[in-house]
Formats: sequence, C-alpha cells, structure tokens
Amino acid sequence: MLDNRKLRILYAIINSYILSAEPIGSRTITKQYDLGVSSATIRNEMSDLEELGYLNKPYSSSGRVPSDKAYRLYVDEILKNKKYNIDLGKKNQIKKILISESREIEQLLQNSAKVLSAITSYTALAISPSLNGAKIKHIQLIPIDEMQLLMVLISDTGAVKNSIFRLNKAIPEEQVNTISNYLNHRLKGLSIDEIGEELSDGIMREIYEYKATIDKIIPIINQSMEDIDNVDLYSDGITKILNFPEYKDLEKAKSFISFIEDKDLVLDLLLNNPVSQDIEIIIGNENIYDSIKDCSLITTTYKLGDKTLGKIGIIGPTRMDYLNLINILQLFSVNITEIIDMVMGKHISR
Repeated sequence: MLDNRKLRILYAIINSYILSAEPIGSRTITKQYDLGVSSATIRNEMSDLEELGYLNKPYSSSGRVPSDKAYRLYVDEILKNKKYNIDLGKKNQIKKILISESREIEQLLQNSAKVLSAITSYTALAISPSLNGAKIKHIQLIPIDEMQLLMVLISDTGAVKNSIFRLNKAIPEEQVNTISNYLNHRLKGLSIDEIGEELSDGIMREIYEYKATIDKIIPIINQSMEDIDNVDLYSDGITKILNFPEYKDLEKAKSFISFIEDKDLVLDLLLNNPVSQDIEIIIGNENIYDSIKDCSLITTTYKLGDKTLGKIGIIGPTRMDYLNLINILQLFSVNITEIIDMVMGKHISR
C-alpha cells in the first residue's frame, strides 16, 4: 500500500504523461504541481515507485512513465470512488445526434460507434445484443409492387429485420394482409427452434391456396431470426491509432489495425470479458492478445429494462485520460439504453 505522498506523486506523473506522452522527470512534477516537497524528495520517491513496479524508465531517458500496475491503481481509485458524473448538457446533445438516424438497434449501434470515435479520437467498438432465444413479436408483409414484398420482422427484444423478396406470381394486397395475419397467429411468441415444429402439421385449409408464398417466406423468417440471435460487431475510427505517438512504428500500427479488423478476435475479447460492473477496463498486459498489450480497452453496457443487451467501448494506447473517457462512455450507456427503451419499445409493444 502506497502512502499518501507516493500516491500524489504517482498520480501527478500519470496525469502529466497522459498529456505529454513524454517521460516525466522530477523537475516537471515540481513545476506543474505544488506537492509541498522538494525536487530531490520527488526524485527519491520516483525511484521507490520504480522499484515497486509503478514506474518504468525508458531506455536512454532520465524520466519515467507509468506502468500498467500504476494505471490499474489509478483506474481502480476512479471506479471505487465513482469520480465520474453525467453532464446533462452533453448527454442531451449526444442523444439528439444518436436518435436522429436510429430506427433500429443496428443503426443505433453503428451511429454510436461513429459518434463515440469522433468525440474521443479513439477507435470505438460496439456489439449488438446477444439475443439467443429471441421470439417473434410481429410480422408485417408490405407490397412494394406487384411482384415484390417487404417483410418486417420484430422480435420480443426490439430487434427489427427487413427483407425484400420476389413472388412467383402477383397476389392482391388483401391476400398479403391475410398471409400476414396468419403468420402472426401461428408464429407469434416462437423462437427459431419452434417455428418448424409449429408448422410441421401443415398449413391450415383456409390459407392453403397461399402455400407457395408462405413456403417462400418461412426460410426468410428463419434467416432473420438467426441474424437476430447472432452477435454482430460495429467499429469506427480504426486508423485513428496512427495519430498517437506510441504508434508511429508502422508495423506496430498495422498489427493493431489487423487485430481490430478481425471480427472473431474482437468479439472474443469483448464477450469473454465478464460484466461485473457498469464500466470495465482492461489495461495493457491484462489483454490476452499480443497485438494490443500496449492498449487499454474501456467498455460499458447498454440495456433493455433490466436486461444487459450488449457493450460499447473504446480501445487505444494505455496513456488515456481515463476519467474523461469513463464519463463519456457513461453518457453513451445511458443514452443508448434510453433510446432502446423509447424507440425500440414502440416495436415491442405492438
């Protein structure tokens, strides 16, 4: 356990390094912070912090940089004392931007990743809801022309899937409505595993004349439900890593970009990180993948009611302004949850 003086010096070094990206010496701390001790005392304390594993001394430099252990101590202090808050002005501003182009969860998450990356200048990541076992809430067939139909499928979780398909022959609009009503009657409340079982006893006699059309629709319904059950990944600002001095080495930058472009690896990283609190932070060597061992990942969750649906977060060099980024992510968490409740809730209540 570090005493109060060592903690204040360590936090001063972390804050200075976040801003400058340059190794920090005792003179810098003396000039920038009024810690009430001499430069010599700060030097001695920095040596002790280095021996304890909280500071590293880069090759050919007299200054020090924070270690992953230092960032972990710093971040845990922020999370423990909840030194973050919701700025209502910023929250409403972000919400207005997000909601303007978001009518489905997929659009909302794509837009959220784009706006989050723009605000933070980091690579932003978002994963769609993990909705295994989602059930059909509503099916609507809408004629586009004589030979094409739009199928809108809404799940009980608020996910919306649209599919356009061609008919073998034209059917009147009133018959399209009849088929819609039939499908809703038979399939509402069923999961993908239950659809085939429900229809295994055949199509009712009074609707049998539309069997060819229904047979064409059922595989589209199955595919839509599979898409809803599958988790998807959205990212934005991947090349922003090049703006950080830590990634001036192009090989290192290419390794990072290659990792982020590998959907399976990123999903594994996000989904295998257990959600134990609203904000989760993985720092440096805590990452299991070599390509991002110089990075930190900060994620938060979004919900529908009390159910956690998915995550949104940022990834970049460990030299992050953690407090500011945690505050921003909290804004996105609250906003995405509210928009899902408001916009997607309309679909669910149908």
